[in-house]
Amino acid sequence: MNHAHRPDAAFWRGKKVLLTGHTGFKGSWLSLWLNRLGAQVVGYSLAPITQPNLFGLIRGAELVESRIGDTCAPVPVAAAVEAAQPEIVFHLAAQSLVHEGYREPLATFATNVQGTAIVLDALRGVKSVKAVVAVTSDKVCQNLEHVFPYRETDALGGHDPYSASKAASEIVIAAYRASYLAAQGVAVASARAGNVIGGGDWSADRLIPDAVRAWSTGRPLTIRRPAAIRPWQHVLAPLAGYVRLAEHLWTHADAAGSYNFGPAADAAANVHEVISLARAAYGEGEVAFGGDDEWQHEAHWLALETAKSRHLLAVRPRWSLADGVQRTMAWYRGHADGHDARALCIADIDAFEAQPS
Repeated sequence: MNHAHRPDAAFWRGKKVLLTGHTGFKGSWLSLWLNRLGAQVVGYSLAPITQPNLFGLIRGAELVESRIGDTCAPVPVAAAVEAAQPEIVFHLAAQSLVHEGYREPLATFATNVQGTAIVLDALRGVKSVKAVVAVTSDKVCQNLEHVFPYRETDALGGHDPYSASKAASEIVIAAYRASYLAAQGVAVASARAGNVIGGGDWSADRLIPDAVRAWSTGRPLTIRRPAAIRPWQHVLAPLAGYVRLAEHLWTHADAAGSYNFGPAADAAANVHEVISLARAAYGEGEVAFGGDDEWQHEAHWLALETAKSRHLLAVRPRWSLADGVQRTMAWYRGHADGHDARALCIADIDAFEAQPS
């Protein structure tokens, strides 16, 4: 039984952490997890954008020192870094939706490219910082629609504004690492993951939140591209990878670079399979499957090669897709039945940590 990638509470106890994007879906889960591990977390992010939102429901402001601000604003970002004096930085703040990228391309490039540069620039000369994990996306590689999973060394590219902005942010991360931060003794890594599911996501244009919104109000869910294949994973899987990566960078500065996190390539599933699992777990709900609508470019098949994170970090899938979907839908059911959101998240974290890999 391999427990190597379970977060090390002894390591995190008392660690000073800056977490950007702490009010978002993944950021809220990570805020809670880091708090339980004993870290001292300063969060910097825009206010939550959905209603309801997980950060509010888990009473996130009790878990971290929450600073509300825009990563595109250099002065308040620098002030947040000064206040936190972080030893470890997790940069999650982003515009994370493909469709929103089409609707607001300039804002997407500003947040994902300039925002990343501003956060990294604020770390120049800050002596406390030792490790940075900057989260990008599974969509940063030039998509060739081939049948091979993408490796960290594949060519960067992006057909749509979101993907292009994330690919550009990878170049920014590499430039700051090579030009400034490595010489400063800071180990900088980018973390690539995508198609995350889990309780508490109410984002627009995402499969499970769209399903919950429809089914909870008795409406059918319309599926646009049922055959699209993605590397789905429960939110705790990539977060465990980010946490493990930060631990590794602390003692292995030479491990700086890019890392993919996701299920085994052969575990990637199409939208039809995922929504069928979700409907079975939810217990009700109608689904209307449409054809493959090509009104905007979107990859048909996407998977990541995760050999690097498996071998260097001992990070392996802990829950199957079916387990992840079951946990996700049970969270939404529990929340709808009046259970406390923080308690639901803690129960999932406890189960994830207890699950052998």
